[in-house]
Amino acid sequence: MLRNDARAWREFQTRYDRLIHRCITKVTRRFPSMVSGDDVLEIQAQLFLSLLSNGMHKLRTFDPERGNRFSSWLGLLAIHCAYDHLRTLRREPSKTTLSEANELACQLPDPFDCVAERQRASIAAAMLDSFSEKDRAFAYLYFDEELEPNEIAARMNISVKTVYSKKHKIQSRLESALTTDAVVNAA
Repeated sequence: MLRNDARAWREFQTRYDRLIHRCITKVTRRFPSMVSGDDVLEIQAQLFLSLLSNGMHKLRTFDPERGNRFSSWLGLLAIHCAYDHLRTLRREPSKTTLSEANELACQLPDPFDCVAERQRASIAAAMLDSFSEKDRAFAYLYFDEELEPNEIAARMNISVKTVYSKKHKIQSRLESALTTDAVVNAA
């Protein structure tokens, strides 16, 4: 394996793949909420990468004269790699699934609605500028101050019936200007 012989690597995988997988799952099955089957494969890949990195330094550090079998040493590396992966997962901020993220709702108004409301307000303000002074005063009392029709009638020295008809005429002119602008913007 240290000489990069392809047959040696295949033999290594044939002999020790199940052992490595078993050692990793032995650790990860105690944490089912944190780990999935994909994580087990990820840990296994990290272990193989660590065996190959730095000129196969980890493989070169194995010394059979210390009294350990290669399989025991490899199992220990797999267990340590699994715990390292779990520590990394624990440090990451908690995540949610994509389906749960779609259900999240923001308390702020929709940006499109805010822009549309501002556009309608600017169109209405421009339209009100073209009104007579008396109609602007009426619109201010009715729509801004939200006074009752009888109060508006008393302040402007007009009848209550005139308040209703004036309200209807002004509202119709504003709606007409807003719908005309919406049709122009849509085109």
